[in-house]
Amino acid sequence: MRRPLVVVVCLVAFGSGSGAAAGEPDPPFEGSVSRIDRDTRRLMIGSSWHPGCPVPIRVLRLVRVTYVGFDGRVHGGRLVIHRRWADEVLGVFERLYRRAFPIRRVRLVDRFGADDRASMRHDNTSAFNCRYVRGTSTWSQHAFGRAIDINPVENPYVDGGRVVPGRGRRYLDRSDVRPGMIVAGGLVVRAFRRIGWGWGGSWSGARDYQHVSADGN
Repeated sequence: MRRPLVVVVCLVAFGSGSGAAAGEPDPPFEGSVSRIDRDTRRLMIGSSWHPGCPVPIRVLRLVRVTYVGFDGRVHGGRLVIHRRWADEVLGVFERLYRRAFPIRRVRLVDRFGADDRASMRHDNTSAFNCRYVRGTSTWSQHAFGRAIDINPVENPYVDGGRVVPGRGRRYLDRSDVRPGMIVAGGLVVRAFRRIGWGWGGSWSGARDYQHVSADGN
């Protein structure tokens, strides 16, 4: 059984999506996987989860992780993931932590009223959200708990001249790799590829640089 989450604070050096980092953070990674507790369930119902969603809450898991922030300090965060992938995702975040990949914040999307755009504007890394693919009636992979959006500002959704969130425009030059960016062949892409997940930055047409999912869509 994994040890319970312990949130600690320390100064560390951090790297970019290319995988460059200046040593493993101290203290060691702490994380856990558990069933959705009562308080989290209460927060989710009517927000990120509602009757008619494609998966019931009982198949979802609360994944607690430590991560290195852009301030160079260690923080604690929470993600909701399908139970099929919860342990694997925890392992990925441990790998990102060990390589000091910086993440802005990791909060449940319910903290933003389950509003995907609001979560992105706050550069929030999030997972489960029972919603459709924007502009369609097709369930997003987020609605199944098998997709994560990481650092949306540094890794925006780009479709022609449309950039979401708008602050992501400064990161359109993907060859100018800065902290928190996900790039082809970099640490984040490799870490998720190890568990069989694909990256939206490799799509043809629109590119979703923040998005990783179990089926690559």
